[in-house]
Amino acid sequence: MSKPIYILNGPNLNRLGTREPEIYGRTTLDGVEALCRGAAGDHPLVFRQSNREYELIEWVHEAIDEGCGIIINPAAFTFTSMAIMDALKMFPGPIIELHISNIHRREPIYHKSYVSPVATAVIAGLGTDGYPTAVRSLLAMISKSTKAG
Repeated sequence: MSKPIYILNGPNLNRLGTREPEIYGRTTLDGVEALCRGAAGDHPLVFRQSNREYELIEWVHEAIDEGCGIIINPAAFTFTSMAIMDALKMFPGPIIELHISNIHRREPIYHKSYVSPVATAVIAGLGTDGYPTAVRSLLAMISKSTKAG
């Protein structure tokens, strides 16, 4: 069986669909998970959300041992968490940083990501459609690295 892709979601993403729908849309986190599973096909996924920084770090550690790639929407932790950045540095596979909104079109506080310097790629501003795009892109990255290795 293939190693799973880890899709990790940070604080307040459990409120998708109701939180600031003019920015984040009306799709719920359950809907996002369904989009990701559809894009992954038979490839296994671990899909999680937490409002707790330490839990996200623990899941990155788990992915280091058990996963083949990470898609992470760290939400507000993007701009505050050196600890998540340090955990992601240890991951040997591809990492996609994902944001539903275009963080670069928002207030300046949202412009400095601690995750971007360690991510393989960044997707921002595609709404929740960014998630299946990220899954397909990560699968392509994994496939290329498997063929190259």
